[in-house]
Amino acid sequence: MQLTRFTDFGLRILMYLTQCRDRPSAVTIPEVAERFGVSRNHLVKVAHFMAQREWIDTSRGKGGGLRLARPAADYRLGDLIRELEQQGPLIDCREPPCALDGSCRLSGVLAQTLQAFYEALNGYTLADLVRDPTAAAIIRLHRAA
Repeated sequence: MQLTRFTDFGLRILMYLTQCRDRPSAVTIPEVAERFGVSRNHLVKVAHFMAQREWIDTSRGKGGGLRLARPAADYRLGDLIRELEQQGPLIDCREPPCALDGSCRLSGVLAQTLQAFYEALNGYTLADLVRDPTAAAIIRLHRAA
């Protein structure tokens, strides 16, 4: 299974925001885009999605930016990825129509294992992801700002 770029960018933003509590200036989309070498336009879409779900707080204007809405330990990785991926079933037996539809166990097995994947990821939080050495690397990115 491969996660989408949307999910990748969302996780990068969240991880980056974990280390900004003591910063005098707000974290901005252009800053994150520059630090990670990704498209500003893509990050705007991802940040908007996360703000709608109240994962991040945003403010506009001079001095505006992004910050985590809750402590990093409150964000369960499986829940984040499930929302960011917005994935339906791993297989669609109706399109194109499958001759085994209704007699096959594949879609049920895949649904069960996908659920197990998210449950396993929920054993980790955003705080777990940004323990050292990751935290130190993110702090170095912040200092470059």
